[in-house]
Amino acid sequence: MRARIAVLGAIAVIGLAGCGGSEKDPGRSGQGPAVEKAGEAAGIKVSPSGLGPIITDRSGRSLYAFTKDKAGTSVCEGECIATWPALAGKAKAALGEGVDRSLVKHSQRSEGTFQATYGDWPLYYYAGDAQPGDLDGQGVDGEWFVVGANGKLVKREA
Repeated sequence: MRARIAVLGAIAVIGLAGCGGSEKDPGRSGQGPAVEKAGEAAGIKVSPSGLGPIITDRSGRSLYAFTKDKAGTSVCEGECIATWPALAGKAKAALGEGVDRSLVKHSQRSEGTFQATYGDWPLYYYAGDAQPGDLDGQGVDGEWFVVGANGKLVKREA
């Protein structure tokens, strides 16, 4: 009887280990936020913040732009993308509340996903932001800034 209980317990543990959600623990796992569900298009909207109205994902997580990107093309790869994951998906981003549709474009990344751009700025998360509304990436290295609802970089301090 003990052997059977031990086997059933081991199966339950293995089964639960494989049931992890699609969301990674941003800022803690070292892999950055993966807040969009597999197969689901990324989504953007305008959210209020201490810096004024800014572009966020559909959950309210702040999205940033990299000043080294030019003409809507991302230059963030390798170690950069590990800290600044692209807002990208297999389909083009869904547009939410307050978004100026004329400012939205999409670029295709090397791995075949579509990265949303807003006002010619490819959009990224910051792995150090732990929850919606965090602005810990604002001004990092003088190169990373949130994007305002008007498509321009917000260069004020958070």
